[in-house]
Amino acid sequence: MTLAIVLAADAPAASLPTRSGERLADRLADQLRRAGAHEVRHAAGLDELADLVDAATQPVLVTGADLVAHTAVLRHLATSPVGPTVALVLTDPPGDGHTAVREERGQVVGAGPAQALDGEATGVFGGALRVGVDDLPSLAAAARATAAGVVPVGAPSAAAPPPAGPAVDRLFAGLAGLGVLTFAQRVRLLVAHRVGDPAGLAAAEAAVAAVDEDRAELKLSVKERDDFFTTFFVSTWSPYVTKASAKLGLGPTAVTMISVAFAVAAAVLFGTGGRLALVAGAVLLYLGFVLDCVDGQLARYTRHFSAWGGWLDTMADRAKEYVVYAGLGYGATQAGFRYGWALAIAAITLQTVRHMTDTWYGVLHDEAARRPKAVGTAGGGIGDKLNAASNRVQADTGSVSYWLKRTVVFPIGERWALIAITVALFGPLVSLYAVLAWGVLAFAYTGALRTLRARWMRVPVLDTVDATLYRDDGPLARLLPALRPVGPLALAVVAALGPAALLVAALLTRDGAEVPRWAVPVALLVLLVAGLGAGATHAGPLDWLVPAALRAGEFLFAIAVGVVGDVPPWLIFGYVFVLTLHHYDLTARLEKRQSAPPLHGGTLGWEGRSVLLALAAIVGFAGIGMATLGTYLLVVFVGSVALAWVVLPARAARASVGLVGAGGRSPG
Repeated sequence: MTLAIVLAADAPAASLPTRSGERLADRLADQLRRAGAHEVRHAAGLDELADLVDAATQPVLVTGADLVAHTAVLRHLATSPVGPTVALVLTDPPGDGHTAVREERGQVVGAGPAQALDGEATGVFGGALRVGVDDLPSLAAAARATAAGVVPVGAPSAAAPPPAGPAVDRLFAGLAGLGVLTFAQRVRLLVAHRVGDPAGLAAAEAAVAAVDEDRAELKLSVKERDDFFTTFFVSTWSPYVTKASAKLGLGPTAVTMISVAFAVAAAVLFGTGGRLALVAGAVLLYLGFVLDCVDGQLARYTRHFSAWGGWLDTMADRAKEYVVYAGLGYGATQAGFRYGWALAIAAITLQTVRHMTDTWYGVLHDEAARRPKAVGTAGGGIGDKLNAASNRVQADTGSVSYWLKRTVVFPIGERWALIAITVALFGPLVSLYAVLAWGVLAFAYTGALRTLRARWMRVPVLDTVDATLYRDDGPLARLLPALRPVGPLALAVVAALGPAALLVAALLTRDGAEVPRWAVPVALLVLLVAGLGAGATHAGPLDWLVPAALRAGEFLFAIAVGVVGDVPPWLIFGYVFVLTLHHYDLTARLEKRQSAPPLHGGTLGWEGRSVLLALAAIVGFAGIGMATLGTYLLVVFVGSVALAWVVLPARAARASVGLVGAGGRSPG
């Protein structure tokens, strides 16, 4: 449900006749309905708009009455998945009184007169924005303050006079001044212009008519910037599959499931062995990756976005990749290589820890963009130089350095391409070695550069969220005293050294003497050192690495216990795989701004799980303990998924219907 408000105040163009003979404001209202708005209202002024917003219980789409655009532009704004509050941003030169915008990483970090942004404007406000439910009180406050001729409380320059210009521009500047997190919706391939006279209206209408809206939307379904393999070997033809899927009535979720089936079939063929099976598996893997791209393109083309779909896509991507690793590990073992499963375990561990750093570095960058004044130091330094160099390369789209930068980090497209090529030509063993070699190099490269840039940024991120949740602490860690002078990252790194040493010792004594029985509890005690950082403040410039370090420590301990306890390698892989589902569930919820899993408390925390594994190993039942704990965690995961995405939403929907049926007001 979306309420659309056409703000006609200070917009002379609102009454201009369009090609069809209707007023521009009336045509815009009709476009808003076709874009998905369930109710469209006209507001003569900001006070009237504030009253409408006060009564709203759903997102509000606000437009000025001077906008000429494809209906798809408004539909994209209304359905944008990037955030609850999104503003249309154009590259047009700013007109009289139009609000200029400065954005970083897709976030609006400055809005006001162009001269007030000190030449750092990256665009101009397009006269339309969607405001999420949680930000509606701020929108109403900004409207009333602006109508009264004052800068809203909380704006950066409270003593300055409010900017002049159209009411919708002044409203947006006031909303930005209140610190509302707003994302930028850029117009690409389609047309959107703000007009002020008949000549401008005629030119804008001609530009709109010159573009095939559906064809442009299909092209827009492809990511503007993607990795090398995806750009040149997938996106060149995947839009045709997207169009066909839409015609067949397939939804993004259905395409995701087909992609999963292809990846599972490829993994089975990799495990079977034989040249024909390996080549067929490589082809299926490639086609599965194409469909992996198509599900997102289909969501963008049909504008079918949902929190469930985004979560499922993230989880399916990782599950597919790790199932393929299992197929490669089994295939290498069947081919006579003793440590095939060991390589698969190493690959899943490395990739999961890498993904944890990717997730939290992205959060770090977004937080830095929201607080640009906190970024950098007076002297600049190497971090400043690296940041400037990275921005130059990213801006040089299509250059050799641009593609090298995007490829060296070993993204998903390159990983799947490398697996498909190496397994078809050489077999599972070489494929696993290749994935590990490139993965280690990419991890070292990104880790070093990101660490330097993060030290320069000096922006904490874990203190902006529930650190206990994303650390995955259990009851035991929360009971431990906080060792604040050392810092949570140092404690997590030290903690990971104990399991690492135990694993090395277990591998070195694999064919000889047994590891001493006391080694497991000692390694556990070292691992529990990380719990001493649970109660500390995670405000250090590198504390975004804490979740990755904790994952590494837990995974290494589980693997070491498995080796010491002579657990079958496939069972160790399976247990680690279940752990990855749990941890990716947390990161996917972070990215989609979802709450904690309903049964998160039942997962026991990293330290609780490790203690149980250690006890099982000490009493001589490591395999049984790992299988039992893994099964339990899988059941908890499935239960959480069912509760979060099926049971609780259905219960909330019934409660909403009950309120409306009883004469109450729907909570929206």
